[in-house]
Amino acid sequence: MAIRPRLIPAAAALLLAGCGMPWDRAPAPDAAPGPVAGGPALLLSAPRQAVLRPLPGAGPRRIWRAEEGIAIETEGARVTATAGLGPMLMSTRFEGPDPLEDPAALLRAPAAARRLVDLSGADRDPAGMRFGLTLDCTLRAREEAEAILVEERCTGGGTGFTNRFWISPAGGAVLRSEQWVGDGLAPLAFRLIGP
Repeated sequence: MAIRPRLIPAAAALLLAGCGMPWDRAPAPDAAPGPVAGGPALLLSAPRQAVLRPLPGAGPRRIWRAEEGIAIETEGARVTATAGLGPMLMSTRFEGPDPLEDPAALLRAPAAARRLVDLSGADRDPAGMRFGLTLDCTLRAREEAEAILVEERCTGGGTGFTNRFWISPAGGAVLRSEQWVGDGLAPLAFRLIGP
């Protein structure tokens, strides 16, 4: 069977139509299942107020979405990507393990980590994107009320910030956090609600 050259551009367009990150654009109502009702939720209090519910799926990474057009991807307690807030955190990753995975160890001794982030403006203009921004971070923990408070101080690439995570000592669930998600935005502040 011969391949018709005039069909190649059409086939390429169909294949590329599915490319992109899941938070690039809101899916059509029938294209993806909606948030899980009655389950856990994130109550976002800054930079805007919203209730985000997880999309169905398993694994360490979760996508949370609000009716207000906000989407957040998390891996464990850490926000790894955002959309719908203006400037976007497109990706965050660590060279080596994330010290936040063991908050009890941080009570005994601080830990250093190198974090790489990719940022974009709200317009997604490639000229304004920053890839591989290297951040050197130090994480320290202390007991506070009925939680472990982990403070993560990061500097690099002309920026500096402090993230805060309040973690349940029984089970390690993050009760609330304040996290930097890019220049020009207030820290993302949210807490876990529901089961």
